[in-house]
Amino acid sequence: MTVPEAAPRERRLLRAEVAIVLTVTFAWSGLYSLVRLIGYQLGAGVGSTTVTLNPVRSPHAVIDFLLQVLGAVQLFGWAALALYLLIRSGIGFADIGLALRGPRAALMRNIGLGTGLAALIGIPGLALYAAGRALSVTASVVPASGDVQWWRILTYVLLAAGNAVAEEVVVVGYLMTRLRQLGMGRAGTLASSAVLRGSYHLYQGFGAGLGNLVMGLVFGAAYDRWRRLWPLVIAHFLLDVVAFVGYALLRPHLGFLR
Repeated sequence: MTVPEAAPRERRLLRAEVAIVLTVTFAWSGLYSLVRLIGYQLGAGVGSTTVTLNPVRSPHAVIDFLLQVLGAVQLFGWAALALYLLIRSGIGFADIGLALRGPRAALMRNIGLGTGLAALIGIPGLALYAAGRALSVTASVVPASGDVQWWRILTYVLLAAGNAVAEEVVVVGYLMTRLRQLGMGRAGTLASSAVLRGSYHLYQGFGAGLGNLVMGLVFGAAYDRWRRLWPLVIAHFLLDVVAFVGYALLRPHLGFLR
């Protein structure tokens, strides 16, 4: 579906809506990450910093589990907010490539495209991370912490799903749709989405910010070409599951991961 540009009277409301949605979601995260990055530089530097993506939030297992689940719920809530606003304006799930029903062939195509995207981003991403560490422009990233328990694996999967749904719905599906409605061209739309994605990863260092900016360009271009959001969600989910669960399971057996 090609989304028509909004009428001049509607544009001010759309600009306000976009500003509000991003302020309570990923633009806030981007500013927070930037401040953290500045803090690293004022201290020992990015290269000497360790960042834990999924830290233990409480010494009490039940409380830790609940806090992790609440974190995932918040992410799904961000996506729900963006989807609700799109639906209120007449843009449905299928219009942004997130149809909940469809033929088996479409499902398999989405899975295939998503898996391919994950490989395209994940393999070079590891090389970029290694280069960033060598140049001291990327923090040491610990994807998971705590003992390996079944419920921790469950929370990692939930958080991976939450990250994937929230980021791709808000940063790609919602933002790119609204920017097109506001009359922004393809290049500006792709750049805006990619810069936003890179900004909220700056807490991991300059290298991570650059890497995610490139990822944003690739994902945005893929979405613009396919008009399918599911492959992006699937790719993001696979990347995070491999990072979170894979690290947690391999760490006890590989000394260099400890």
